[in-house]
Amino acid sequence: MNGPRPEAEAGPQDFAELPDLASRALGGAVIWANDEFFAEKENLIKPGAPAFTPADFGHKGQVYDGWETRRRRAAGSDQAIVRLGVPGRVHGVVVDTAWFKGNAPTHASVEALFLPGHPDSDEVRQSERWETLVPKSPLVPDFPNALPVPEENRGERRTHLRLTIHPDGGVARFRAHGFATPDPAFLRGDNIDLAASENGGRVVDCSNRFYSHPHQLLGPGKARVMGDGWETARRRDSGNDWVLVRLAEEGVADWAEIDTSYFLGNAPGAASLTGLTASGEQVPLLGRTKLAPDTRHRFRLAEGGAPITHVRLDIFPDGGLARFRLWGSFTPKGFAGLEKAWGKDG
Repeated sequence: MNGPRPEAEAGPQDFAELPDLASRALGGAVIWANDEFFAEKENLIKPGAPAFTPADFGHKGQVYDGWETRRRRAAGSDQAIVRLGVPGRVHGVVVDTAWFKGNAPTHASVEALFLPGHPDSDEVRQSERWETLVPKSPLVPDFPNALPVPEENRGERRTHLRLTIHPDGGVARFRAHGFATPDPAFLRGDNIDLAASENGGRVVDCSNRFYSHPHQLLGPGKARVMGDGWETARRRDSGNDWVLVRLAEEGVADWAEIDTSYFLGNAPGAASLTGLTASGEQVPLLGRTKLAPDTRHRFRLAEGGAPITHVRLDIFPDGGLARFRLWGSFTPKGFAGLEKAWGKDG
């Protein structure tokens, strides 16, 4: 098994490889904005790239696929609050001003807080726990501005982010990349998806992502269209494509789901699964097995398997998958890791 690079913590330049904790696809929501005169706040966290149609005018002017406030005629700034889809530790944000050229903000800053339960927008907005996550930083118009979170601000888990634009203008998309830290109280017992993004799983490497990012494999729910999965370019050699997933924590896998829904003429012909232990030992989980197009495949894995921390999914030779699930239970060591990340130990 050749190919995967050693896993490393995301640094200042590669935090965008981490899951987007604010994404609507993961359950994120924009719960408040002080102004959304020209374009709705909900556009900030839509999956996919922002679109633009020239001379597409509504009754308030040019239609933008983003959040846009009116021109300020007094001192101040504009704000929007995003509830993350899952609590997590944010390593960097992207303030994408795509298509906003003469109307982009000049600067942006981000604050964060952790509020348990299900607080309403007034409780969140009026909280006194807000802390600086990203200091006021300059923005480039019509550009995906990547703003790393200073290392000293990465350690705390967060549930909400407050984006402030200075002084006003438009932002197409807002991304918050980091490590999910779900409440372990909901991850006890058997039949837990060890690889799910919302449980803390993440893709750490893959052979090819030509058409779409493999993070989508681990997203919640079922895929809605072919573009809501992972698809590679067509291979013109004798190799095959693969993706390496870091499980939320160490666990024992019982069965897997490999879903080719919506992939008809471009589904892989076969797939295999190999687990990796904490020491790097390979554990065969599923031998090379034929796949059918547009099908949710479920495979029972060998009983009494060794605890694993990673799983490599190989597809033969190339193609696309909608979702990947790895069901099982966390080991005592793995569950202790979940509790520590949540803050119940140290």
